Amino acid sequence: MATTFYFRAVASDGKVRTGKLGGETDKAVARELRKQGLMPVYVGAAPQKSYDVKLPVFPGSRRRDVLFFTQELSTLLNAGIPLDRALAITGELTERTSFRAVVLDILRVLKGGRSLADSLATYPAYFSDLFINMVRAGEASGALATVFERLAEFERSRDELHSYIISAMIYPALLASVGLASIFILLNFVVPRFAGVFAGSHMKIPLPTEIMLEASTIVKKYWWMVALGATLFFGGMRAYISTAGGRMWWDTWRLKLPLLGDALRKAETARFARAMSTLVANAVPLVQSIAISGAILNNRFVARALEAVSTGVKRGEGIAAPLRRTGVFPPLAAHLLTVGEETGRLDSMFARMAEIYENDTRAAVKRFTAIFEPMVILVMGILVGALILSMLLAITSINEVAG
Repeated sequence: MATTFYFRAVASDGKVRTGKLGGETDKAVARELRKQGLMPVYVGAAPQKSYDVKLPVFPGSRRRDVLFFTQELSTLLNAGIPLDRALAITGELTERTSFRAVVLDILRVLKGGRSLADSLATYPAYFSDLFINMVRAGEASGALATVFERLAEFERSRDELHSYIISAMIYPALLASVGLASIFILLNFVVPRFAGVFAGSHMKIPLPTEIMLEASTIVKKYWWMVALGATLFFGGMRAYISTAGGRMWWDTWRLKLPLLGDALRKAETARFARAMSTLVANAVPLVQSIAISGAILNNRFVARALEAVSTGVKRGEGIAAPLRRTGVFPPLAAHLLTVGEETGRLDSMFARMAEIYENDTRAAVKRFTAIFEPMVILVMGILVGALILSMLLAITSINEVAG
């Protein structure tokens, strides 16, 4: 006797289909859905709660999804599980429903006869050129499990460094925001009430108190103009930076910032070295590796410098000499690559270079926060202290008049 089952499946266009279908068992219904070109996600006696299959908006979410995907596939493939089964298991283990739909669609494309690299290439928002080229090289060499192991290490290292930089900058940013908000509240709400004491009074107001009251009046009357001006300025800057020329100017200027510029330069060097280590170790041609690594860098000024490095490699100069001539990368990087070229261990030297500059980036960020945090506390302390001192001087003046 046929039973009605509710199903949810992914169609060839990547969209989710839901409905009811009769069958003896849920497995029979699943087989029928596959015959119709659908990839079953759920088959059951009761309808499954609907979920959203829109792709995640935040890059951080995509990065974590790709890291999970890479680690799971690395583990499963190294355990000897076939690729299609490994993808199916990864889809089942994925908690984020939107990414589960992505994994299932990749599996559908793979079963349609395309390679895994081509299947991943249908989702460029998730998988970079580096990732896809690594997978393609792994498929060609028959070492896909090893490739995913290296990719898992690459994604893990990149995620750890990115998370460290973000977490290290949260406290200084929060500290500065709270300090500015505190001063705004004092000038906009507290000081005006205090100023009422002097309203209509003919007593001489101390100079610090007069400056404080004038600052409070300006903030109270024109704060909205300052906020509007700041919004327009940052909006205009964002629009300018979105252009090619604006992005190049912004990335060049950021590298010149005291302390922070050094941290950014080392972070980009570490990102470049980690990508090159992963690609070169998997026998991807050097020129192609440089182009792929440059594409994943955040700083366009550093990425443009790699074009000259690529030209030098094509001329047969190696990679160390052209890298040194750019003047963009730290001097130690060129020395390490020179040793790598001389010993024939360029892949391991890139890996060592990545470790060195990832550690240096953490140290540079730590130095920046160690200086920035006391500076913020000192500046905010001076400003708040000046406000309190102005109030105390005014109170003292009132007492002297009363006496």
